[in-house]
Amino acid sequence: MDKHTQAGATLNQWDHLRVEKNLEKKTATIVLDRPEKMNTLSFIARSQLNQIFQQLNEDDEVRIIILKGEGNQAFSSGGTIAQFMERHPEELSVLHKNVAAPERSSKPVIAQLQGYTFGVGLEIAMSCDFRIASDTTLLALPEVKLGMIPGSGGTQRIARIAGLGRAKDMIMRGRRIPAAEAYQWGLLTTVVPQENLDQAVADLVDELLEYSPLALRVLKQVLNASQEGPLSAGLEIEGYAYGMLRSTHDFREGVDAFNEKRKPNFIGE
Repeated sequence: MDKHTQAGATLNQWDHLRVEKNLEKKTATIVLDRPEKMNTLSFIARSQLNQIFQQLNEDDEVRIIILKGEGNQAFSSGGTIAQFMERHPEELSVLHKNVAAPERSSKPVIAQLQGYTFGVGLEIAMSCDFRIASDTTLLALPEVKLGMIPGSGGTQRIARIAGLGRAKDMIMRGRRIPAAEAYQWGLLTTVVPQENLDQAVADLVDELLEYSPLALRVLKQVLNASQEGPLSAGLEIEGYAYGMLRSTHDFREGVDAFNEKRKPNFIGE
């Protein structure tokens, strides 16, 4: 089988979304595939993105998921604004659930960003675990300029990561934040020249593949849970997770490999 294959039997039904699997690298890449419209996302595409993540979460051939936009001009410039008035208010109030699919995924999710990363595009990127960006990247939640506010998690995630003051400065003014400033705010994992973007993502994939998939899965759950409650609750969750891992193969393998001065062979169990 060719190492570059498409995932899922219903790919032709996705609305400007494409999924590619690399079996050698154990990755799946979800491509926002509407470059002529700056990779804008329809309401249907948002729900389909959730479905794609559900499929990939259950795919044992995939350890890492990458999310990127087609072309170099944009990751995604946002939603299809003309559709906003076609949707019932109740439907709009739960948009954040589909956009949070990368955060809910049990696997590491890398957002590969370049150019315009606006609106729901930024909200999706903020729900990923890593944001590797080119120096061409611009981040914005410009909804206030349309008489609305971000509705898919943008206000909450920006404020939690960058702080309330910066979130207000960015979102209440509809500011476009360049990559260098966004990195200083903690919104981006790293920033590289555009020509180095693919390699930077590939390097991160290689690094993550060195680690126990089980440990990464549990670690992601613990870190995400820490955002939902007080420090005391987070410490309890971390402690129970650490104790649970003590009984696994990968935990023992890591200890044995360290003592024997060799590379560990993690199997995810």
